[in-house]
Amino acid sequence: MFAPDATVPDPAPLAVLCDALGERAAATDELGPWQSGAFDLLARAGVLAGFIPTADGGTGATEPAILDALVAIASRCLTTALALTQWASGCRIIIGGDDATRSRWLPALAAGTITTTVGIAQLSTSRRHLGPPALAARMANGVWRLTGLCPWVTGADSVDAIVTGAVRDDGRQLFFIVPIDSPGLAIAPPMRMLALSGSRTSSVTFADVAPVAVIEPQATGGVRTGGLSTTALALGSTRLALTVLEGEAAAREALAPVAEALRAEAAAVATRLRRAATDEAEDRDHLRADANGLVIRAAQAALTATKGAGFVAGHPAERLVREAHFFLVWSCPQTVAGITLCELSRIEM
Repeated sequence: MFAPDATVPDPAPLAVLCDALGERAAATDELGPWQSGAFDLLARAGVLAGFIPTADGGTGATEPAILDALVAIASRCLTTALALTQWASGCRIIIGGDDATRSRWLPALAAGTITTTVGIAQLSTSRRHLGPPALAARMANGVWRLTGLCPWVTGADSVDAIVTGAVRDDGRQLFFIVPIDSPGLAIAPPMRMLALSGSRTSSVTFADVAPVAVIEPQATGGVRTGGLSTTALALGSTRLALTVLEGEAAAREALAPVAEALRAEAAAVATRLRRAATDEAEDRDHLRADANGLVIRAAQAALTATKGAGFVAGHPAERLVREAHFFLVWSCPQTVAGITLCELSRIEM
């Protein structure tokens, strides 16, 4: 899939992979990508290795190549793409670890022989200014102990370990690797959500849990998709909506201009996304907000075009409308939410 330092993914194996993910999409929506076999497909295709530096057993693909792959995967199975971004976030933190931690985890993660996810939402919603942090870390007899809650963890019951973050007594943050079979770790049943329940997102409670590794926050190497991954997934979902819309337009000529206009807007967002991967001057928040608006409008257009059939549960348009609204709440900074709310209320910014 990715040659070392690839700037674009190899299109032929990527297309084969995406077709296979599409064939499993229904099972993935129900069981999750770990049980449906979708995550194994990512490993065998070499996608996972692209996120890991070559020195740590991966192929070290560039950020533009990673974003291209995420867009393509999301255009066939958004649940798989979401799980992949959470796996990648965990890997990005581990890349910042010491040599022992990197050698213990990264080659196996690149090969797909072990899996991980990330649970750090509690760091951005910490209660430390008003009370105790959501997840606290304290040292006891030379061992770190974690107590508290991770409210949102994708695939918590399906991976081998969770990469999480906690706050020390002095207010500093640390990252930790915690196997899911650790004593004191309790994983709640996966949430039933408006969409993407196949991500098996759960809350995780820590009761004096001892992690197996600690990682100091620092500048990390490797691919840094960061907030751009959410934009990439929104663009991928838009492309799937356009596929549905264009299918309807093939039989109804009046829909062709609508599909063409949305396709052109998606192409413009794709250009900006690639530019943002290498240009820090690109306004990522406005790019994300524009992608959010586009994915919702494209899904609504697909639903409108499919008429009553699209409103029946199980139709692609029905699922697309639900999934599009995920981008309004997933990793959505206040600045992006503000832009969206102003657009919804027609307030001039």
